[in-house]
Amino acid sequence: MLATISNINKLGINGISLLMLFSILAGAMIGYISPANGETFGNLIDPTLFVMITFLLFGVRFDEILGAFKQRRLLSVSLIANFVCVPLIGYSIAMLLLPDYPLIMVGMMIYFMSPCTDWFLGFTRIAEGNVSMGSALIPINMLVQLLLYPFYLFIFTSNHVQIEPHLIISTLLQWFLLPLIIALVSRYGLRRLISAAQVQTVSDQVSRYLPVLLSLLVAAIFASNITVLLTHSSVFIWLLLSVMIFFILTFVLSELLSRAFRFPHADHALLTITIAARNAPLMLAVTMVALPGQPLIYAAIVIGMLLEFPHLTLLTRLLRRRAHPIPIT
Repeated sequence: MLATISNINKLGINGISLLMLFSILAGAMIGYISPANGETFGNLIDPTLFVMITFLLFGVRFDEILGAFKQRRLLSVSLIANFVCVPLIGYSIAMLLLPDYPLIMVGMMIYFMSPCTDWFLGFTRIAEGNVSMGSALIPINMLVQLLLYPFYLFIFTSNHVQIEPHLIISTLLQWFLLPLIIALVSRYGLRRLISAAQVQTVSDQVSRYLPVLLSLLVAAIFASNITVLLTHSSVFIWLLLSVMIFFILTFVLSELLSRAFRFPHADHALLTITIAARNAPLMLAVTMVALPGQPLIYAAIVIGMLLEFPHLTLLTRLLRRRAHPIPIT
C-alpha cells in the first residue's frame, strides 16, 4: 500500500483524477468515431478486471487485521461511520436528487457505500494521520464491504435493478476466490523465496500498475458504451452535485465524531480520510461482475472518483494546517 503514496507523489496529488479524465475522453472518442473499434476495446474489460482484482488483493496484508483491535474505540467508530452512517447519508442524497434516474442512482449508492482500501492511506500519511491503524483497517474494510455488498445492493437498489442475492454471491465467489487464491499463494510463496522487504518491494511494484489498469478499464467502458452514455448526458450535472453534497456531509460527520470522542489529530485525520475516500476501483470491478451490461451504473462510479481526489487534496491540506497552525505574530 505504500506504493499508493509513491503513485500519488509521482503523478501529482491529482494525477489519478487527470488520468481518469483522459481515459474517459479517449475511450469516448474511440467509441464515438468508430463503434466497431469501441466494441473491440470493450473485449478488454474482462481480462483487465481479472488482473486488476488480483493485483488489488495481492497488495492487501491480511495479517495486519489484529493490529486494529489494539484501538477498539477508533475501530468501532470507523466501522459504524463507514458501514451505517455513510451509506444512509448516500442513500438519502441519491433518493433526493436522482429519483428519476434509477441506474445512475444505483451507481451512486454503490460508490457511496464502500470505504477505500488503497489510496486513502497515502492521503492519511500526508495529513499526518494514524497510518498504522489505517494499514490495519485496509483488510477489515475490504472484507466487510465484500460481505455486505449483496445485502446493501438488495436493500438499497432492488426497486431499480433486478437483484438475485444468491446469484450475486456466487458470482463474487467465482470472480474473487480465484484471484484471492492467486494473490495469497503468490505473496506467501514469495516469502519462502525472498526476504519480507523484497516481497514488499514486489507488492509496491505491482501496486504501481493499478492506476494504469484502472484507466484502461475506464477507457474500455466508455469506448464500448458511449452511445448509451451520451443519451443520458443531462443527468451528469445532478450526479456531480450529489457527490459534492456527499463530501460535505461526510466531512461534517467526521468532525462531529472526532470531537465527540475527543480523538487526537492522528486519529481525527485517519477517520476524516477513511470516511471521505471511497473504494471506486474495487466497487467498479465488483459491480461489473455482479451487474453486467449496466454502463450507466459504471459511469456513475467513475464520475464519483473524478471528484474524490481534489476533495481529498483539500482535506489533507486542511488537516495539515490544523496540525501545524500558523502562529499569530
